Amino acid sequence: MKIEKQIEKKEKGAAAGHKYKNFPMVPKVIFGRGSFMQLGEILLPKRRNSDAPFIFLVDDFFHGKDLEQQIPWLFNDQIIFISAEEEPKTAQVDALVAKIKSDFDELPSGVVGIGGGTLLDLAKAVAIMLTNKGSSEQYQGWDLVANRAVYHVGVPTISGTGAEVSRTAVLSGPDKKLGINSDYTTYDQVVLDPNLLKTVPKEQWFYTGMDCFIHCIESLTGTYLNAFSQSYGEKALDLCKEVFLENLSEEESEEKLMMASWHGGMSIAYSQVGVAHAMSYGLSYLLGVKHGIGNCLVFEHLGEFYPKGVALFRKMKAKHGISLPKGICANLSEEDFNIMISVSLSMDALWENALGTNWREKINAEKLKEIYSKI
Repeated sequence: MKIEKQIEKKEKGAAAGHKYKNFPMVPKVIFGRGSFMQLGEILLPKRRNSDAPFIFLVDDFFHGKDLEQQIPWLFNDQIIFISAEEEPKTAQVDALVAKIKSDFDELPSGVVGIGGGTLLDLAKAVAIMLTNKGSSEQYQGWDLVANRAVYHVGVPTISGTGAEVSRTAVLSGPDKKLGINSDYTTYDQVVLDPNLLKTVPKEQWFYTGMDCFIHCIESLTGTYLNAFSQSYGEKALDLCKEVFLENLSEEESEEKLMMASWHGGMSIAYSQVGVAHAMSYGLSYLLGVKHGIGNCLVFEHLGEFYPKGVALFRKMKAKHGISLPKGICANLSEEDFNIMISVSLSMDALWENALGTNWREKINAEKLKEIYSKI
């Protein structure tokens, strides 16, 4: 009887035309202060042989600092320090892949990304392109990756982007800023060590934390909202409110924001972001504005779309004494505005989540230029 009911239920679902996305999650995660010291132990079983190295892609902020000495490199492992001043680019991914392939006779045992969202996305993209042909720009989009990536591990040193848990590696290419979205992008292992957050400057802490906050607002108010994304988004939003509006200890703040980032990233796995992210991509593509601050610059002017969220954002900004840069778009040409608008409006899924299937009737180039002009 039970089996018959299950078959009947399945047939009804199929008849109704339901096709649900079967997303991967990070299969292994370790959390706790000092857990970074277990990285060597985690990597050891994944080493194929001494000629198949691990490649550590590390934010160059840590060059010459204590963290560098704690990286568990062995044999001919390679540590590559990379500046996080600019967003990751397809050309940068391709250059790293070419270097790794020329330096070694066989594929690495794995890639480890250590840093913020820039390094985490870069490491995911490199891991994919080591096993897939062509340029990374060919894979900007949804489910274009044919071959499984090499084993890859994410170690966030700042919290908010959700890059450690997401199935996308956001890259700026020659024509667009768009992620490599695939089932093979997600990390195989993540190490969450709140001790690694202690070196984050205050403004960067705020901007990256607001990326998480804005994830939540856009996910929870979007048309794609469902019980799965809502459960993660609500938890992440509550944690953000604690971190940015209450008076927590430094340790509590670090741990809760790390968990907010994780849950915020999960909240958009079965949902999407919205207006702020779509417009932030335009700023980043044209001007190189970093993702976290770009979201804040745009979100400040989105009271029409997210009134409660913007009010909370301004309270958080005031509490932490944050002043956003002004005049970013003051001297842009008409062509510059058109480029930003074109990049932004190409984000169909983000606009549909924000405004519904008829979003093109609710937003236009003139409206986007009006908002950009205020930044």
